[in-house]
Amino acid sequence: MVANLLVAAVFGTLIPLIMKKLGKDPATSATIFITTATDVLGFLIFLGLATLILT
Repeated sequence: MVANLLVAAVFGTLIPLIMKKLGKDPATSATIFITTATDVLGFLIFLGLATLILT
């Protein structure tokens, strides 16, 4: 859970900055990327921990 929070914080900070540098509106498009990245990486972290515990 801590790893997922750290990932969300990093992506929540970096993605709007990157979108602004690319000339896009970070308010409209950043939330889609942040949610997707957080969900995918959280799922992968969960599966990785389950693999470590079960093997």
